[in-house]
Amino acid sequence: MKVKYFAWLRQKTGVAEEDVVLPDDVRTVQHLVDWLSQRSPRHAEAFSEAKIFGAAVDQQVVQFDAAITGAREVAFFPPFTGG
Repeated sequence: MKVKYFAWLRQKTGVAEEDVVLPDDVRTVQHLVDWLSQRSPRHAEAFSEAKIFGAAVDQQVVQFDAAITGAREVAFFPPFTGG
């Protein structure tokens, strides 16, 4: 699976994207956040405030309880507004 980071999440993790092989027990966006937080101190810092960023699975904005099984891409981004 490809994981993409945008804006300050990219700055904090130090990478724009990475390919990961997930353990079988990582099945939701929240599980992914928890798992990624353990990859490095930079990842832990980036994901320490989980409520202030959003996620998309295969380019569809989702909640953190969304399933990621079979997904090709998960992206994390700062909050945005429309108008």
